[in-house]
Amino acid sequence: MNGHRRARRRVTAALVAGVVSLGVAACGVPVDSHPSALSRRGIPFNLLAPTVSTVSTTTAPSPIEVPVHIFLIGPTDHLVAVARDVPVSAPDLATVLGALLAGPTDAESAAGFQSALTTQTTVLNASIAGGVATVNLGGTFGQLVGPPQIQAVAQVVFTASALPGVTGVAFELSGQPVEVPVASGAQVPLANTSQFAALAPVAPPAAP
Repeated sequence: MNGHRRARRRVTAALVAGVVSLGVAACGVPVDSHPSALSRRGIPFNLLAPTVSTVSTTTAPSPIEVPVHIFLIGPTDHLVAVARDVPVSAPDLATVLGALLAGPTDAESAAGFQSALTTQTTVLNASIAGGVATVNLGGTFGQLVGPPQIQAVAQVVFTASALPGVTGVAFELSGQPVEVPVASGAQVPLANTSQFAALAPVAPPAAP
């Protein structure tokens, strides 16, 4: 009796396994006895395509610059013109004077160039009208006395006069008009380059 039941169970299990195999085959799903690599032809195209992440960066264009001249004190105590680049959109008097107040570069200092204007001097405002450049300074400019003050005034006068149309420079200290010393020691309300002949840049020797 028990033998018949065991035989009947084996037949039933075999029938169930056969039905499952037929069902899987009918669904079109292949059955492998062990793992195998898929062919590239069997993989959807979009799964093979590499994923590329795009990051857009915006680079601000560099401002166009123009050369201007500022005047430093050379090794012989005469003024020397050196070039500076400023944005073409702002080649105004205040910008040029700001470049002057920045002082000499490391290379210029090594060559013996210096400035009587301290870095604590500030340009409050500057304008040009009728050929006169009006320079309103603050900070430590008013503390200069003696030869350093004359040199500092000469630097500002020559730098401002290098701009087109400037024939003289008037000084203000924190908004108040002031007289400044020239090379002779005289105090003047309006300074120009001819009053600093003793400090003027030395012309290079003529070619033979």
